[in-house]
Amino acid sequence: MALTGRTALIAALGALVVGLLPGWHGVLAVGLPLLAGVLYDLARAAPVRALRLTRDGDTSARLGETAEVRLTVTNPEGRPLRAELRDAWPPSSWQPGTAFAAARHRLTVPPRERRRLTTTLHPTRRGDHRAVRVTVRSHGPLGLAARQGSHEVPWTVRVLPPFTSRRHLPAKLARLRELDGRTSVLTRGEGTEFDSLRDYVPGDDVRSIDWRATARRSSVAVRTWRPERDRHLLLVLDTGRTSAGRVGDVPRLDAAMDAALLLTALANRAGDRVDLLAFDREVRASVRGRTGSDVLPATVAALAALEPRLVETNTSALAATALARAPRQSLLVLFTGLEAAPVEAGLLPVLPRLTERHAVLVAAAADPRVEALESGRSTVTAVYEAAAAAHHRAERQQTAQRLRGLGVTVVEATPSNLAPALADAYLTLKATGRL
Repeated sequence: MALTGRTALIAALGALVVGLLPGWHGVLAVGLPLLAGVLYDLARAAPVRALRLTRDGDTSARLGETAEVRLTVTNPEGRPLRAELRDAWPPSSWQPGTAFAAARHRLTVPPRERRRLTTTLHPTRRGDHRAVRVTVRSHGPLGLAARQGSHEVPWTVRVLPPFTSRRHLPAKLARLRELDGRTSVLTRGEGTEFDSLRDYVPGDDVRSIDWRATARRSSVAVRTWRPERDRHLLLVLDTGRTSAGRVGDVPRLDAAMDAALLLTALANRAGDRVDLLAFDREVRASVRGRTGSDVLPATVAALAALEPRLVETNTSALAATALARAPRQSLLVLFTGLEAAPVEAGLLPVLPRLTERHAVLVAAAADPRVEALESGRSTVTAVYEAAAAAHHRAERQQTAQRLRGLGVTVVEATPSNLAPALADAYLTLKATGRL
């Protein structure tokens, strides 16, 4: 049961009557009619427990977009339902400050009819958002009291990574087409595959002339080449404590996810096979054996509910798992940080095992505030901050240089630039035949 504001207002006005008629006569004169009105409302209000509630609507949405979940309320009783309804979801399902208005609805359902309500979610975090409960407050005709009860109406909306870097995909695919020879003449690169023969034109490299084919035809023939296809990429996301640090406005893990999605889409279009492994002390997410149009949706789904863990990554177990997932020569793309201590204690000892068999690329998100702090000179505090930022940058550059000394390709960029920079590094490896 719930009393309304109208009941409180009548009780407050009744206090004035009690003041004019002191004693039990005044209390009874006000209290008995008000109590009768409350009881009448409770008797005439439609039962809440008997209501039937069902859901339908969106089951997934990208972070930053909205999701609409519809709730159908059926009133099987012979009394009309005049109600306030609260559709409760986790706090991260709404934009800050909008939860109260977005979750509440007013509705009237005639006897033995149904009405449909729409709750619009605007999630602020990735992962699975599950409906909590639906609370219904059924008012009587006088508006003095209401019956109240809750229903469990399960529904889950999976919030996927935003994939903001997909705007770079057309440009990267255009470069891929150039490498693949669909928009320009193919050039010979180390380790590239023979594609076809064509007639010689002035300016072609004479080393590309196929003399045997030329002897069999009336014109000079040259070989064309294309980057290798059907190569294997294993994307390894470090989900340990370093991935929880924020760079700019996003966690480092989210920046790595965005870059991994762009690389997955690009490599799939290039004809390469892409697997995913998320690891800290155990496998947190995995995508294996997907091909064609299944790769990107499977990767997005695997990353949707992935969150960092505040534990130190077991790099030995990570390396062993990666080697088991990639038994043949592959490109291992490791998304991690370049902080000196974790790299020296964890990554450097296991790198020789990885580089012995595979090409290794380390992708790291840099904090854009470091560059901003480095340029500050206006106050004493700004000078100290600039010195700390310069020291931080020098440490990361030294760490990156040590990794390059072991044959590792290192890509470090701010979150907004990491995805295109990683795609460019992949295309460069492919063009030079190092993949």
